[in-house]
Amino acid sequence: MIYQSSKSLFERAQRSIPGGVNSPVRAFKSVGGTPLFITRAKGAYLYDADGNEYIDFINSWGPMILGHAYEPVIKAIQERAALSTSFGAPTELEIEIAELIKSIAPGIDLIRMVSSGTEACMSAIRLARGYTGKNKFIKFEGCYHGHADCFLVKAGSGVATFNIQAVPGVTAGVSADTLTCAYNDIEAVEQLVKEHTNEIAAIIIEPVAGNMGCILPGSNYLEALRKICDREHILLIFDEVMTGFRLAPGGAQEKFNIKADIVTYGKIIGAGMPVGAFAARREIMQHIAPLGSVYQAGTLSGNPLAMVAGFTLLKTLKDTPGIYGELEAKGAYLEKGLREVLEKKGFPVWVNRMGSMISVHFSSHEVKDFASASAADIATFNKFFHHMLDSGVYLPPSAFESWFISNAISYQDLDRTISAASRF
Repeated sequence: MIYQSSKSLFERAQRSIPGGVNSPVRAFKSVGGTPLFITRAKGAYLYDADGNEYIDFINSWGPMILGHAYEPVIKAIQERAALSTSFGAPTELEIEIAELIKSIAPGIDLIRMVSSGTEACMSAIRLARGYTGKNKFIKFEGCYHGHADCFLVKAGSGVATFNIQAVPGVTAGVSADTLTCAYNDIEAVEQLVKEHTNEIAAIIIEPVAGNMGCILPGSNYLEALRKICDREHILLIFDEVMTGFRLAPGGAQEKFNIKADIVTYGKIIGAGMPVGAFAARREIMQHIAPLGSVYQAGTLSGNPLAMVAGFTLLKTLKDTPGIYGELEAKGAYLEKGLREVLEKKGFPVWVNRMGSMISVHFSSHEVKDFASASAADIATFNKFFHHMLDSGVYLPPSAFESWFISNAISYQDLDRTISAASRF
């Protein structure tokens, strides 16, 4: 592969943008090398500034579930853009997508649109505190809920990628209200609840973690969290920025048949445009301004281009639920193929997958939490990443990120991916 144009663009970017990127993981700092600058994408493929083609397993970190430049979405955006890109006033589109999401996802009466998953999770914690009158919350080591101060305590994803253990700018007071324990350790949760009786407003979790690689919840783990929350009057928040509308039409709530008290969504509800949302039953959401005194606002919330893009995508997913069976089959095919060829090459490997979320850990032990993900052979993953990149397969540039499969990918693409892995 030739990367000269990307190298030139990266050198230029570093003169105007911190680190040359607008989100840290894009810098390739963990895996080494120069980040690729993308010019276009279509279906299952990305094309960089040097004209190289890649099978894409990032899919804009999840939302391109039907592939890039999905024609109905592009057409809807083009038609809406002709009417103006933003109003700063209500539109009927906001009602339509809210009604659509309510018809798909369980346990939702009211939904508030925001402009990112970070904003959605930050607002969900504020709402939980306002509703319960309590200040502390529990998060899990390696789970990433955006870059709001309170979430950057033992966060995964980019923070783990850069090995940042303490984030400057996050005060001790903020950190004191963030309680952490290991993912999949229900006894640790029970201990925190016991130590902080009547102080905990919420437990927030990625029901399937995607920010320490793909990590699945253990048997009955989510059910146990639900029981603790019910018993202790704590709100259970599902961060479905990654899992929402990807694991099932109703997300992880539907997949595991567990209702969260508050659910957060990200860019998939804008078909990849900058958008997020948080939602709950009316009893909780009526505390949000202007109904209540928990303040949250955003000038670009409910942006018409994002709303029409998201509505078009989500309507397609609702009307063609067979897509999820197709994604499950493709995910299983890739999982089996990767495990077989890597084990045949003599690598200790642990492949985690749920539906169309998957990750490869070079480990001989089960990867079930941040500690076990961190104990895997990261150096081998970094070499694997560059081998796959040179073979025309674009993976997340960090061992601490889930891969995402789009339904635009073909079995021929999957065979090419497995074949590339077999040559590692």
